[in-house]
Amino acid sequence: MNHNAPRSPPPRRTRRVVLLGLAALALASVLYVVRMPLMMSAPRCMAGQWHGCLDTFNGVVLMTLVAVPLSLLVVWALARRRRAAGVGASSAWRMSLAEVGMVHGTLPFVWMTMMPGSGAGIVPGRFSLVPVRDLLTMGPLGIGGNLLVFASLGFFAPMRWAALASVPRVLALGAGCSVLVETAQYVLQLDRVSSVDDVLVNATGAALAALASRRWWRTTTPEPSDLPRPSRAPAPTG
Repeated sequence: MNHNAPRSPPPRRTRRVVLLGLAALALASVLYVVRMPLMMSAPRCMAGQWHGCLDTFNGVVLMTLVAVPLSLLVVWALARRRRAAGVGASSAWRMSLAEVGMVHGTLPFVWMTMMPGSGAGIVPGRFSLVPVRDLLTMGPLGIGGNLLVFASLGFFAPMRWAALASVPRVLALGAGCSVLVETAQYVLQLDRVSSVDDVLVNATGAALAALASRRWWRTTTPEPSDLPRPSRAPAPTG
């Protein structure tokens, strides 16, 4: 027996299982660390009370996690509908996952950024247009949160639309969405500072997330199962 023979690489399916296991372990570790803050909002959220649930960061995060099974069910329903319409299995699941992922992963962060402060409606709108000035005061938690606001949008948008399969385009998309949010904060007088640094960090988070999903970006080339099947010519008679 030749012990020096090169070993074959593990099957792709095995690598996927290992990666999914590591991701699940990482998610479980994060949930264990933040379990206490999340559970503080659980009684009010379970009772359907607005105050103490959907007007707090902890409550929004908790309801986002609770809604994960529902989002997965929507993904399955959309993919099944597309499969019934003749779309290939890979494209059906990718498009369905991308659509639900963009909504599920973006809406909660946008909701949190639009939460009014204690002086909402009283304090006039404020803005900061000097780059990097606010970035120095955000801190690691603030920077991390701003990177995640449009991360799901940047991750899934190129998977759904081939026209967005480009880092500069995703960067522009993230910046445009961030500008809309910052403008809404100013116009609605939510007692928040509309900062250009928020736009820069939000757009950067979208671009970095797009790079992470690059191998799954949608291309303009249809899959073989998505192509129309050629009609068979009638057999000659006589």
